[in-house]
Amino acid sequence: MLQTAAFVSTLFHGPGNADKMTVALTMALNARLKGHSACLILMAEGVALGVPGTADGINIGQPFEPAADLLSKYLAEGGRVAICKSCMLHNGLSAEQMDARFEIITAPDVVDMLMGAVASLRVAGAAG
Repeated sequence: MLQTAAFVSTLFHGPGNADKMTVALTMALNARLKGHSACLILMAEGVALGVPGTADGINIGQPFEPAADLLSKYLAEGGRVAICKSCMLHNGLSAEQMDARFEIITAPDVVDMLMGAVASLRVAGAAG
């Protein structure tokens, strides 16, 4: 059975929108640092973050940390990352290309995660 989390963040943007990727990682990490269970769900173009090395070199500058550092700290703190399977396939990616530490979940799983969360953050919208 899918493990829910108190804080769920959905990321719809990939490396082409480094600001939103960085904000999603920053908020997910801070949820963990405050002691909340947390899951970052990668959806739409955000599934690119599931490919190892994608966060490398993404740094929007102060006061934010580089994306790879945020992701590493988030995982070290016990944060979870889930990848929307349909989004992954739609973007031409496969489970074999994804970081083995990340869960691949279905649309019903996404709904369950969001409904089971105490709080959620949606990082989406127009690029820019």
